[in-house]
Amino acid sequence: MATLRVAAAPQVAPMKVAQISKPGADFEIVEREIPTPGAGQVRIKVQACGVCHSDVLTKEGMWPGIQYPRVPGHEVAGLIDELGAGVSVWKKGQRVGVGWHGGQDNTCRECRRGDFRNCRNLKIAGISYDGGYQQYMVAPVEALAAIPEGLNDVDAAPLLCAGVTTYNSLRHSGALPGDLVAVQGVGGLGHLGIQFANKFGYKVAAVGRGSENAPLAKKLGASVYIDSKSTNAAEELQKLGGAKVILATAPSSKAMSELIDGLGTNGKLMVVGAAFDPIEVTPVQLITGSRSLQGWSSGTAADSEDTLNFAELSGVRPMIETFPLEKAGEAYARMMSGKAEFRVVLTM
Repeated sequence: MATLRVAAAPQVAPMKVAQISKPGADFEIVEREIPTPGAGQVRIKVQACGVCHSDVLTKEGMWPGIQYPRVPGHEVAGLIDELGAGVSVWKKGQRVGVGWHGGQDNTCRECRRGDFRNCRNLKIAGISYDGGYQQYMVAPVEALAAIPEGLNDVDAAPLLCAGVTTYNSLRHSGALPGDLVAVQGVGGLGHLGIQFANKFGYKVAAVGRGSENAPLAKKLGASVYIDSKSTNAAEELQKLGGAKVILATAPSSKAMSELIDGLGTNGKLMVVGAAFDPIEVTPVQLITGSRSLQGWSSGTAADSEDTLNFAELSGVRPMIETFPLEKAGEAYARMMSGKAEFRVVLTM
């Protein structure tokens, strides 16, 4: 009598993830099963993931409704490894990234008007679902940005958050080539903002604390460096004619407030550095010269693609420090110390 043989199911090796088990907990390196993408999703084999200051929202439980354990990470670069049902535009093996914009509902009023960036039910990688601090992740197709061949994964990762935030805010700021644009802060956001502003054809004034930042600011493309520690930065900007735009990247509301008088006629303070204390401005400061304040959050996946393509074309690159996934806690501490130059990236 013939013996019936049942083939054993293939053994899938587990993957490593760096997770937070509860708000305020340390990172844990654990093994999980590799996830399967659902309809309208893809699985990404992660190659690199940036460590962003916004990851504190997951680490410390500062965003409402996060379910734990949770894997942070919204600066993800990798390869499509598996397609979910109904996915036809994207291909296995294609290089893609996922940034802060991790998907939208397509039904709210903002989405129906095409304003996906301000979706009322915005999904965020590493907050709404597990992000890139792991070897494989699943993401919805509306979160995917194609990575051009001329950018490596480690460079692409920070451009998907810090990069798109500075690029997208500047290109919507109203400044034209030749205008004076000041970039406050020479850090994780600011060092990219200076480069993009230079490549856009602006006259760039970098504003930092301490003279030691001057050589780097000039190297990145600033025409002028203003040390706010030793001079009145607003007065210095007025001597240059007043700024059309001040891109406020350092998360210091006090430093932002001090720069408002540096705006020229119809000048705009573009706020991208996230701080929780108030910016102080008087109505007279805004009325005089018709000045304005505007906040800006990153951008959609399409905006991320524009950022990546422009960076490839223009040579804009982040300055980075890399850590292996197993040292996610150390990488996060380095980022939080404020001493990294300037973006921290996990490699798989």
